[in-house]
Amino acid sequence: MPIAGSRDANAFVLHPLLYRSRRSRNYLVADYRKSGKGNRHNMKTTTLQPLILCLAVAGLGQIASAQNDLNLPDVSQAAEVKQRIALTDIAIKYHRPLVNGRKIWGGLVPYGKVWRAGANENTTIEFTDPVSVEGKPLAKGMYGLHMIPNQDSWTVIFSKTNTGWGSYSYEQKEDALRVDVKPRPLAEMKEALEFEFEDLKPDSTAVTLKWEKLGVPFTVSVNDADQTLQNIRAQLKGRGQFTWQALDEGAQFCLTKNINLDEALRWADASIQNEERFENLSTKADILKALNRPDEAKAAWNQALQKAGAQQLYTYGRQLQNQKKGGEAMEIFKEVTKRFPKGVYGSLAQARIKSAAGDFAGAASDARQAQAAAPTDAQKQSIQALITRLDAKQDINK
Repeated sequence: MPIAGSRDANAFVLHPLLYRSRRSRNYLVADYRKSGKGNRHNMKTTTLQPLILCLAVAGLGQIASAQNDLNLPDVSQAAEVKQRIALTDIAIKYHRPLVNGRKIWGGLVPYGKVWRAGANENTTIEFTDPVSVEGKPLAKGMYGLHMIPNQDSWTVIFSKTNTGWGSYSYEQKEDALRVDVKPRPLAEMKEALEFEFEDLKPDSTAVTLKWEKLGVPFTVSVNDADQTLQNIRAQLKGRGQFTWQALDEGAQFCLTKNINLDEALRWADASIQNEERFENLSTKADILKALNRPDEAKAAWNQALQKAGAQQLYTYGRQLQNQKKGGEAMEIFKEVTKRFPKGVYGSLAQARIKSAAGDFAGAASDARQAQAAAPTDAQKQSIQALITRLDAKQDINK
């Protein structure tokens, strides 16, 4: 037993693992003696002592090392930003150094040298699909993001290595892509470095590094139609193939983009086979019309009309208006008034026909009839907006 105040006593207080190891050693010796195979002078028994002591000391070294590896706050805080373009996700992970009164460009960050575009370990940028950066193709994946600053132009580098510390281990032979871009002054000071997604469009965005009074943008774009089409195909291999909605949506996407119309027609037919509805029958009619097969398109449309309700027909007419097909839309509204003269949608269709002819008073009267028949407050409020425009002699079809 260690004596209080002795070196062994201190060892027990500071390093309980060492004490436990010695107890384990004594149990081993006792078991050995109990077996009758040894005594206190047996060499095999005594040689256990230094072995176990060494193991205990090694364990203490590991504990000391772990205790010294503290998790402390970074001076340059970690950050992450994300943006989706069409179906492609872009994610940037980086650390945010502060200006802190220092000269940044041409000082802390020298011109003409590779820079980590942040602080600490690699700044990384990840794309879930293939993209184009400044018009140049880049495969999907995660890249180390580096930059070479200059006064008039910058080089943005996408490295295949994304696990380095800063740019110290950067090698040009590992580049996946380099693009040159123009920096621009910022309207306001940015104390902390940041990345921001700007000029957001359906198929592109500008990724901009901002620090101090300088912004460095590079444009990332995607092939929306191609990537979405691939995604639709993948989804229609799953449960979507057994519903009318998913197949109809896929066919509608192709029709809207005017791509893969033969494939879209197959999806429309499969949708109809799952459940025959006005929506998928009218989709088929529109695809056949786009394929310049008018007789088949007319037959599909006549079949769709037999399935159509007042709301479906009126909504279809509004879709045509959104597609800038005003003449076709008016024909649909006439069909609504013919088949469903009473009710909300018959009155709304009549209001649109009269509004297009410049009869705003008559159109407002029909709209008020639709408002009176509307079953919900939300519909009544929506129709009131139309009435307000008609009272101001504005065409509600524009």
